[in-house]
Amino acid sequence: MTEIPLYAVGLCLVPTLAVAWISLKWSGSASEIAIATGRMLVQLLAAGFFLAFLFSSQNVLIGILVVCAMIGVSSMIGIRTVKQDRKRAFRRALLAIGIGGSFVLVFVLYAVLGLNDPIYQPRIIIPLAGMIFSNAMTAVTLAADRYERETDMGLGYVEARNMAWGAALIPQINALLAVGLVSLPGMMTGQILAGVDPLVAVRYQIVVMAMVLQSAGFSVAIYLHLCRPKR
Repeated sequence: MTEIPLYAVGLCLVPTLAVAWISLKWSGSASEIAIATGRMLVQLLAAGFFLAFLFSSQNVLIGILVVCAMIGVSSMIGIRTVKQDRKRAFRRALLAIGIGGSFVLVFVLYAVLGLNDPIYQPRIIIPLAGMIFSNAMTAVTLAADRYERETDMGLGYVEARNMAWGAALIPQINALLAVGLVSLPGMMTGQILAGVDPLVAVRYQIVVMAMVLQSAGFSVAIYLHLCRPKR
């Protein structure tokens, strides 16, 4: 696949001006689009430089620190809708995402992908960890929000847990139902654009879709289990 030159990257942003103009005419402001686009550019460029450094380093400690940071940040974001006892909710999210996501990450890396020579490959581990913990984060957010709302309405633990479980997994279930029919996920699309055989890309995408469901399911189950009332 041909590398996209810098002028072409700039060219792809030109239609954004039209979107900003529509926003200015219809909502009276284009500042949100301008700020979001600017942040996107800065954040992605910074991420690119950081990942280039990270992938070139074989220091396992750096990789562990990055994964721990992912877990910590995703746990903080994961409980952003919780209004009561946020410290306890954060501890629950930290355990849920840390245990549930890490289990799936290790299983996929070493049991499914057979990562053992060398055992630490940041170019593989970090992107997969990002997908796993971000999906676990979203699922925990939905579970925490729904559980709190149901208990505030007077439902008992079991009923609120069951409602929260179903709500939390809606995005993952929808993604499984739609993949290949409505959507071609980003990873699979990227591989195909890069020239990978579609059938090979499909294998990797199956692993990713299963990984996403598992990390979300385990993390939500742990979080909701930790929410159970003490006897």
